[in-house]
Amino acid sequence: MAHVDAGKTTVTERMLYYTGLTHKLGSVDEGNTVMDSDPQEEKRGITISSAAITTYWKDHQINLIDTPGHVDFTAEVERSLRVLDGGVVVFCAKSGVQPQSETVWRQADKYEVPRIVLINKMDRQGADFQRVVQEIRDVLQANAVPVQIPIGAEDHFTGVIDLITMQAYVWNSDDGKQFVVTEIPAHLQEATLQARQTLLEELSLVDEKIFEKYTEDPGSVSAEDLYAALRKATLSRVLMPVLAAAAYRNKGVQPLLDAVVHYLPSPEEMGNLRDLLENARISSAEKDDILPSSLITDSPLAALAFKIMADDYAGKLTLVRVYTGALHTGDMVWNNRTNKKVRISRLLRIMSDKFEAVEEIGAGDIGAVVGLKEVRTGDTLSDPAHPVSLESIDFPEPMIGYAVEAKLAKDANRLGEVLARLVDEDPTLQVSVDAASGQTILKGMGELHLEVVLEKIATNYQLEVRKGQPQIAYKEVFTSSVIHKEVYKKQNGGSGSFAVIQFELGPRTDGLAGLEFVNEIKGGAIPREYIPAVQKGFEEAMKTGVLSGYPMQSMRVRLLDGEIHENDSHALDFEHAAIIGFKSVAAKAKPRLLEPVMSVEVTTPEEYTGSVTGDLNRRRGMIRNMEMRGNAQVIKADVPLAELFGYVTSLRTLSSGRAAASITFVGYEQAPAGVGV
Repeated sequence: MAHVDAGKTTVTERMLYYTGLTHKLGSVDEGNTVMDSDPQEEKRGITISSAAITTYWKDHQINLIDTPGHVDFTAEVERSLRVLDGGVVVFCAKSGVQPQSETVWRQADKYEVPRIVLINKMDRQGADFQRVVQEIRDVLQANAVPVQIPIGAEDHFTGVIDLITMQAYVWNSDDGKQFVVTEIPAHLQEATLQARQTLLEELSLVDEKIFEKYTEDPGSVSAEDLYAALRKATLSRVLMPVLAAAAYRNKGVQPLLDAVVHYLPSPEEMGNLRDLLENARISSAEKDDILPSSLITDSPLAALAFKIMADDYAGKLTLVRVYTGALHTGDMVWNNRTNKKVRISRLLRIMSDKFEAVEEIGAGDIGAVVGLKEVRTGDTLSDPAHPVSLESIDFPEPMIGYAVEAKLAKDANRLGEVLARLVDEDPTLQVSVDAASGQTILKGMGELHLEVVLEKIATNYQLEVRKGQPQIAYKEVFTSSVIHKEVYKKQNGGSGSFAVIQFELGPRTDGLAGLEFVNEIKGGAIPREYIPAVQKGFEEAMKTGVLSGYPMQSMRVRLLDGEIHENDSHALDFEHAAIIGFKSVAAKAKPRLLEPVMSVEVTTPEEYTGSVTGDLNRRRGMIRNMEMRGNAQVIKADVPLAELFGYVTSLRTLSSGRAAASITFVGYEQAPAGVGV
């Protein structure tokens, strides 16, 4: 995982080549890589969808997922991190920590994923290993400790020095398969000893055994001691080993494979699996039986569906990670969301865009189930005798949308079916119908995301689509509180409808999103069974704000008092009272519009600094920081998403094609008057 263009796919391709899975070096530039098999990935030279593959290195099976680096496809990283045990975070030796590097790092922190760091592109002009290590420590607040140092940089990068074995690895062959293990070059002896001492000192702080040996006699610390201590420190995430490579030049990848085996966890070491069983419907005593720490394969089944794919030949595929037990062809399994049993008809092992039929997917493995109709991303599949719920996957909300319609009227129904299938595959897509205009609105994470989806509709489904102007996902929020009494009553012959609620409506003070519902009813003025209906009514009302019809970001409701009628009051009446009460009084709570704000990082030659900052200011941007990095100026600014359409194209024009920008989502902020209305 990494920022876009740090070299993830190239690193993955080299891993597959050196493990013997492929016999030809794939190149992103030539569009012939194993992992970027989608025609759009080959065309654009970026990863769009995470691709899984299984390979073997030194008697170890490695399940590998290559994730996208572009911010629009961050959900692919999210779901991959949720099901993987370890990560390799790739940084460019020239660019260092970039905006999306921070995003993927935070995602890995959220899922508590142990990781190792690879500083790639050591052959690039401006490559600086130590500077990037320092940036990782400063910007990401991570304890990154080199276990290698590079031999040379830029055109002179020839290999690495291993600080554990104290040997040099030098690559001379074109394809990088052969390398020479040799003595440390004389001019790097001092730097190596200093780096080794830093490694020993860092490990002494987190490992008692290393501390004792290091304080008595630093020379007595063996390579085995260091491997064991580094593994322990990596798994507990108190330290991240750092390696160097130039994957495109075929240098440094074999030691990375060794590091994956040495430092990243096997499925048995995945922390405490009980943490995953968030809502387990079994007793804690049984949980101990189900999850012995030593052997997860003998336990009842617990698997997570983390991705839905459509394959031209196999049909609908559900990708699953098996945590405990095993999944067999013909098994009946329990779906935690639908509370129904489903039959496993066919199982496949995934080899990027190819599949092999298998009879079983074991614990720790990733595979695909063919033809599961009612299974969605985030569903748990488990043994019907031991039904459990694994922690699901959180996805970010879509940022922008287009109104879409089929060019030909006869294709309207088919477009609906295609959109439903795409939403099933990609949880960050949303389809809704605008109540006022009747238009179908397709929402996604950004311009590129929606562009890719519309191109997919045209090429994969041969369906021509017209799109309207981009629509921003604005939200609304209250800025003051107001108290209101809503009386809802209807008489229609038989049993009538009656509900009275008194409530205070206002802003949340804790900074969180969603509804904060506080029940302050005293003396049973509203029976307890009707309270959830009031809450449900306000949750429903939040979906449409009163300012411009955008959903509410957050609000606080205090339910103060109410009345019921002995015969005419029903739960639905209280739900209606809440919805009507919200609409009646919301305008008095001074609603304001919120707009999505993006962090923009521009790297530009110094002579264009004035033009770039002037353009950002015109776009209502707030310049946060400016610094020199090498011979380039790096400008960081927060800019409203509404002002960023076509920004990359306009930046290229401003800088004669020499500046580059990366854009990541920051949060929602109050919009000035006149925006979005």
